[in-house]
Amino acid sequence: MLGYISHRDCRLHDAGPLHPDTPGRLDAIEDQLIMSGMDYVLRHYDAPEATREQLARVHDPAYLDRLFACDTSTGPVEIDGDTVMSAGTLRAALLAAGAGVLGVDLIMRGEANPVFCAVRPPGHHATRDTAMGFCLFNNVAVAAAHALATHDVSRIAILDFDVHHGNGTEEIFHSDPRILFCSTFQHPFYPFTGHASDSTNLVDVPLPAGSDGEAFRAGITEHWLPALDRFRPEFLFVSAGFDAHAMDDMSGLSLVDGDYAWLTGRILEVADQHADGRVLSMLEGGYETAVLARSVVAHIKALLG
Repeated sequence: MLGYISHRDCRLHDAGPLHPDTPGRLDAIEDQLIMSGMDYVLRHYDAPEATREQLARVHDPAYLDRLFACDTSTGPVEIDGDTVMSAGTLRAALLAAGAGVLGVDLIMRGEANPVFCAVRPPGHHATRDTAMGFCLFNNVAVAAAHALATHDVSRIAILDFDVHHGNGTEEIFHSDPRILFCSTFQHPFYPFTGHASDSTNLVDVPLPAGSDGEAFRAGITEHWLPALDRFRPEFLFVSAGFDAHAMDDMSGLSLVDGDYAWLTGRILEVADQHADGRVLSMLEGGYETAVLARSVVAHIKALLG
């Protein structure tokens, strides 16, 4: 059965009324799951908080100290130009990272598979020692590092289809032979990285503004899939960002719901061939709430096969 991990306290992160990452993103997803009838075929779990030990596998202790000590008692604190900590942010971010840890354990115990984590704030821009791009902890990196440290897994693929390059994930696992990081993203575009890879474990597919599903699918078919077959991952992690959708004004790409379903199908094929079907997907971007919700449901339907 597909596991669905979230927590109501992920809504406590308040980046401000004009910020794209709103609590309503999670509300829209859950409403769409109910309207589609999908909610009743999922096994629901509450995310736990990630521990300092789990976070420290991918983040510098001094960086964690700064975030834990951030004083939000008198109001929100701007960490960088678009990353904010409010009174509820630390709790939400710990739950977002902990969701992936729980997802790994559920899959490895055979209790749920695949697993989707509907969490916020997102994570893939967070580097080892820097918060940026709405992200504080690198949720998918924490989950992958947990799998490596506590389970019998030695080859992990992380697949990132957010419209923004997952620079934090790439930095954390750069040149780590246990990780294959595959990414599609608009380029040139924030954070202006990923287009000049210098490591054999990175497969970056930059797409120019205006690219549609045909270009997206070609990049996956020509670059991701051969690399995945060569690598033979034992576990697939997904940074699932839906902001490359044609109706999301965060970007200049033109994907549609069916493109996400198509890619999800390819991911399951790789997982079935090499990884005993193990797939953990974690929400990243997607800021036009109605489109986000619809795309997530298309992704989850495809995960269910």
